[in-house]
Amino acid sequence: MVDTQKFPYKIIDSSLGMVDRVPYLPLTLSLDGQSLNTEGLLETGVSVNILLYELGLQLGLIWEDETLSVLLVGNLARFEARAVVVDAQVSSFLTINLAFAWTQTPNVPLILGQANFFFEFDVCFFRVRSKFEVRPKQVG
Repeated sequence: MVDTQKFPYKIIDSSLGMVDRVPYLPLTLSLDGQSLNTEGLLETGVSVNILLYELGLQLGLIWEDETLSVLLVGNLARFEARAVVVDAQVSSFLTINLAFAWTQTPNVPLILGQANFFFEFDVCFFRVRSKFEVRPKQVG
């Protein structure tokens, strides 16, 4: 198993015509035989992982079946969210369970936040070099 994996920042164009770089992490999400390759924005200031509504549907989630509500704050506070857990694999690391607030919020990326992505991985950001490193938590 790989101890640390390095990733480049992703170059994005904002609507203001500026180019910026952000730490998007490629990962595979799986649930009940369905899987999809996606990417999540690493956001240390967000309390919980946020799952985009469309991605939840692609994984086979049904909104009405998920009954555990999650209260979101900030820009997402006005949107309803449900707690869901899916399998996630980053690079060649072992598959882990990630808990998400699955929300019907439009135009929000998949966000990897404190609970529980940063409980499972250490991340070092090297903004000047436009790179970041991810390391799974050490067990034991």
